[in-house]
Amino acid sequence: MTNIVSYHPEPEELSYTFGGRPAVEEVAPGTILELSTEDCFGGRVRTVDDLPSQVCEFPYLNPVTGPFHVTGAEPGDTIALHFVSITPARDWAMSTTFPLFGALTATHTTAMLHEPLEERVWRYDLDLARGVATYRARKSDFTVELPLDPMHGTVGVAPAAGEVKMTITPDAHGGNMDTPELRAGVTVYLGVNVEGGLFAIGDGHGRQGHGEVCGTALEAAMNTVVAVDLIKGVGTPWPRLEDDLHLMSTGSARPLEDAYRVSQHDLVTWAAGLTGLDTLDAYQLISQAGQAPVGNVCDTNYTMVAKVAKAHLRDPEAYGAAHARLRALGADYLTSR
Repeated sequence: MTNIVSYHPEPEELSYTFGGRPAVEEVAPGTILELSTEDCFGGRVRTVDDLPSQVCEFPYLNPVTGPFHVTGAEPGDTIALHFVSITPARDWAMSTTFPLFGALTATHTTAMLHEPLEERVWRYDLDLARGVATYRARKSDFTVELPLDPMHGTVGVAPAAGEVKMTITPDAHGGNMDTPELRAGVTVYLGVNVEGGLFAIGDGHGRQGHGEVCGTALEAAMNTVVAVDLIKGVGTPWPRLEDDLHLMSTGSARPLEDAYRVSQHDLVTWAAGLTGLDTLDAYQLISQAGQAPVGNVCDTNYTMVAKVAKAHLRDPEAYGAAHARLRALGADYLTSR
């Protein structure tokens, strides 16, 4: 019988770092984990008059639920998390512009003499039954419905060497990668750096454009179901994703071209290992068959994704077919509900 664990934290139980915090629960491989996550504002931004600079407190932004200790996880292993479902917990989501944050403004590291952008808030009404979010312009009567595409912007494990990282920072441990590819039906693979792995999840988005250009998406609390597995003795250098049709590698760095290189390097070497291709042969194949979706271009590190159809690699079984196994586990869970 499948082990099901539910964890719904109180606000004071949320975490704001990867590393530096004990586990809130221990879960065994094969567990179905039912979670609730808060939005990046901690639920404090609810109307267009709630400016984050006034109602939020730095550094208590971008909370995550966890961390969770995976039984038997040791450095050199890989944790596999299959997102069975990601469902907005409320019928609204919020987005903002921040002074000194975002891709099209001066920041604290890109110093400019012009004035910072205005801090402005947008509220989106979410119609879960119809699967749409309603955008409303603030300075006109323009409105449009956008399809919901729920995802999690932040997922990761504790970094190596005792390091502690803010949840807003993406890196080799995962973190705030903000890739729209991390939706329900996707399995993410995270290399274990410390005993138990200590993974955490948060930063739900009702939808997000590639790059998260203004710095925020449709920020939403989520009810999320995850199937957990452990792949022993197999390392993962950077977070990887798999859906039914694609393999994906991530890279997070600054400048953006280095994030691109990291993701492409990982996909090329991963493809070579899965297919037995010579590295340059794999390089050539990925060069012609690959895609490069953008994660975020606004955080402390930028994130790129390298993506290829599994059919172009003759449908290899990555991580011992963990995605198919966890997908079946998730399907059984949904059927039983």
